[in-house]
Amino acid sequence: MTSALGSVASLAARAGGTVVRQVRSVFEHGNGAGPVKAPASGWLVVSVYREPTEIDPRSLPAPLAAYGDRIETRVRPAPGGKGTELAARLVQRSSGSASAPARLTGSDPQADLRSALREAKQLIEVGEVLAVDPAPHGKRNATPAGAALEAATKRAPEGGVL
Repeated sequence: MTSALGSVASLAARAGGTVVRQVRSVFEHGNGAGPVKAPASGWLVVSVYREPTEIDPRSLPAPLAAYGDRIETRVRPAPGGKGTELAARLVQRSSGSASAPARLTGSDPQADLRSALREAKQLIEVGEVLAVDPAPHGKRNATPAGAALEAATKRAPEGGVL
């Protein structure tokens, strides 16, 4: 009986820690946008392990090409000769307060562009978008820690996991 109580207490402590980290992240990074805050310039940048001459800004991978004229792109050497910086930004961006409802409904254009940029990086480097196989768990009991994990996993393509 004591080990069961200790197990429940341990699980509750981990769930509480997760909640505290999420709340701190919101307060530390501004208006509740989550752990990733867009730079003021709007440019989102990834480092690609390829030479700048190997990346043609006129023929971008499909995730970025789908944006067409709605984005600007920039390709330049990464600092220290470590590959290439691939940058993209939306031509017409909404203000931070106007995009808060979009984030709540799951239709944030900045988050979608961030995801497309990461997918383009993977296509350039390895030729395919890598996907994690679903966890082989079947039906899982609902626990606070499990719910936090599911929420973080769902948001990962848009803004990354803490």
